[in-house]
Amino acid sequence: MADQQNHIPGKITYLVSVDESDDCRVAMRMAALRARNTGGQVVLLYVIEPASFQHWGAVSEVMVEERRQEAEERLQTLAAEVHDYADIRPVLFVEEGSKLEQILKLIDNEPDIHAMVLGCAPEGKGSNDLV
Repeated sequence: MADQQNHIPGKITYLVSVDESDDCRVAMRMAALRARNTGGQVVLLYVIEPASFQHWGAVSEVMVEERRQEAEERLQTLAAEVHDYADIRPVLFVEEGSKLEQILKLIDNEPDIHAMVLGCAPEGKGSNDLV
């Protein structure tokens, strides 16, 4: 978890787990504006979750590489939006695995993260997996 001895009061790093949903954009915008107003930072994490159907060898490798490329493109788009909202260049991460496990791992490995901002949608309208 975050090292409180090195923390500057009021300067918060906000983690946002992003995906293809609209609700993650709301969370990202809120984190960007809060970071701008407090002199903080934004971290965007895109987690590539395992496919429900595992393909063989080379096919699987190609699919994972395509998903990683899509994740990186999405992060670049969202990073540009954060910059437009708040004049902040966010820190970007792409990880593979369970979303919850990767979020917890990143929080453990990045002591500057002090808050996570979640967006959620009404039932059936978005990704509510973490909520």
